[in-house]
Amino acid sequence: MTNTLSIYPAHSAVLSMDMQTGIVSVYTKDQKGVFTERAASVLARSRELKMKIVHVKVGFRKGVPEIGAGAHNPLFVSIKNSLEHQRFFEGDSGAIHPALGPAADDIVIAKHRISAFTGTDLEMILRANEIDTLILFGIATSGVVLSTLCDAADLDYRLLVVKDCCADSDVGLHTALIEKFFPLRATVISTAEFLAALNS
Repeated sequence: MTNTLSIYPAHSAVLSMDMQTGIVSVYTKDQKGVFTERAASVLARSRELKMKIVHVKVGFRKGVPEIGAGAHNPLFVSIKNSLEHQRFFEGDSGAIHPALGPAADDIVIAKHRISAFTGTDLEMILRANEIDTLILFGIATSGVVLSTLCDAADLDYRLLVVKDCCADSDVGLHTALIEKFFPLRATVISTAEFLAALNS
């Protein structure tokens, strides 16, 4: 399938999601920089072809007004109730990993929920730039990648997932998503296959 894969840069965007220094360090600590090198190569070649690069990051205002005191989502309640958790998304820890950017023309979107679409202006930016194809990767596979993929599929985007630029704390769940669930809604490829498709 990847042998006939066509990618049209003018109508494609790469979404690098939750690739913040703190998150990357927690989820890829056993990969010694190889993970970020792969992701950086995807971004670098995409920039050369003038594709839109969108960095999606988790971020909150002081006091976390984006999360109500009566929130029912356990993940966000834990952030609301913990200054330590809030600081994880601030400063150097909350910044996009320095190996990945952002470059001058990259777009940065702050989100307050799991999906890159929920409560953000991502769809407006994509529609304004006539984007119909999204190349997705990020951390975690079962978090932002899964949620964003499902939302994007419902919005009728053509989807590609760069599987070796995704990571999850649950290896079994990561594998199940990459091998069984994602292929139902997207083309799942490796970094090497993505770069080969761009070079062809």
